[in-house]
Amino acid sequence: MRILGIIPARYASTRFPGKPLTIIKGKTMIQRVYEQALKSEYLSDVVVATDDQRIYDAVVDFGGKVMMTSTEHNSGTDRCCEIIEKIGDSYDAVVNIQGDEPFINPEQINQIARLISSEGSQIASLCKPIKDEGELFDNNVVKVVFDIKGDALYFSRHTIPFLRKVDKDAKSWLAARTFYKHIGIYSYKVDVLKKIASLEQSELELAECLEQLRWMENSYTIKMGVTEYESYSIDTPQDVEKCLKYFQD
Repeated sequence: MRILGIIPARYASTRFPGKPLTIIKGKTMIQRVYEQALKSEYLSDVVVATDDQRIYDAVVDFGGKVMMTSTEHNSGTDRCCEIIEKIGDSYDAVVNIQGDEPFINPEQINQIARLISSEGSQIASLCKPIKDEGELFDNNVVKVVFDIKGDALYFSRHTIPFLRKVDKDAKSWLAARTFYKHIGIYSYKVDVLKKIASLEQSELELAECLEQLRWMENSYTIKMGVTEYESYSIDTPQDVEKCLKYFQD
């Protein structure tokens, strides 16, 4: 199976404008993401999808592959779809790699590539057991529950499932069962990507601000893989220093 890794990267950001060009230990963030993606043995190729000339030029400067996309996209999924439509049908699946995770572990990319390569899969994503008490009731941490086959049942910013018979404190809940947080990396079969990119926003998506709920409301299945690797996205300048505490070259 031919799988294309696409790294959506836009310059505009409310909390951190220009963050793909932030220098992290001598390299731009987008270069670090790109180099991590190249380490995956499952990707046939990697390309950055951007709407900004400054990011385009930076990728060209370090020798990466990059394509310009529309400034009108609402999500990385839409940006990935534009790239596929421009390239044609030379790929079977796409892995959408977040452009703000400069230390993404290549094994996470390998894992999601294996998931999307399985028979009958439409969309794949990853999740990780919640071990940090501060994350359990944090509405910025998206949670997921899935069935015995690993297909997602629901994603929410609320803590799911609700434990009716357990005192509502993080220690009690984490001791009672395993909760999973969503890791924001997706893979899609190419034909599915084209279809979900054309869907209108749904009620659940608008309620939770989670695009994956739109796909599920339209009967697409999301295969979940459980990873033990942490995911650190950079949303603010302060996050850069925080991440550097965990990762070394």
